[in-house]
Parts: sequence; C-alpha cells; structure tokens
Amino acid sequence: MVKLSSTKVNVTLSGLALLLTAGTGVASAEPAGDPLVNTTCSYGQVVAALTAERPDLAAEFQQEPMAQAMLTSFLAAPLNQRQQMVARIQATPMGQQYMGGITQIANSCSKY
Repeated sequence: MVKLSSTKVNVTLSGLALLLTAGTGVASAEPAGDPLVNTTCSYGQVVAALTAERPDLAAEFQQEPMAQAMLTSFLAAPLNQRQQMVARIQATPMGQQYMGGITQIANSCSKY
C-alpha cells in the first residue's frame, strides 16, 4: 500500500473542497442538473459555505494556495471544462470519498 504524505493528502482534499464549489456529482449524460458544474456561486460564497458547513475541509483549504487558485480557475471555466475537471477528480478514490461533502457545498453556497 502506498502511503501519501500529509501535504499530498491536504492538496488533494483542498482540490476537492474547491470543487465543492467544489465539493466535484460526476460529469454525466445529464450535466444540466449537476450542481457542481452549473454553480453560479462566487469564490466568496463557496468559501463561506465551506467554512460554515465543512470547517474541517475549510481549514485545509485555507492552508493550500494551490487549491484556492484551482477554485478560482474552476469558477471561471466554461461548463464543458468544469465537466472535465469534475470527472477527473471523481475518477480518483479520494475524489469519490469526498463527493458527498462537495455536493453539499455546491447545493448550499448560493445562500451565502
């Protein structure tokens, strides 16, 4: 079994948290209903939702400039690129593990 460094795990989690925007369902045959791909939330809304609803991931996210940059890029990307980004992350075991939390944030960030 391969052991990941804490930095690598944090970057991965932060990247996922970012897609909470992230919280990253899957790009599918029905992208029109995908809250991650179709989010209209701003960076500030995503971070506020993450902080309020998933403080564990928010703390890691705040420590990862790369994750913050990825979130900015994700939110600025057109829908087809967002679909690809989500699909790549969800294709990983770590991505699958955090999709519930990511979807939670995507569904609620508009309230912040």
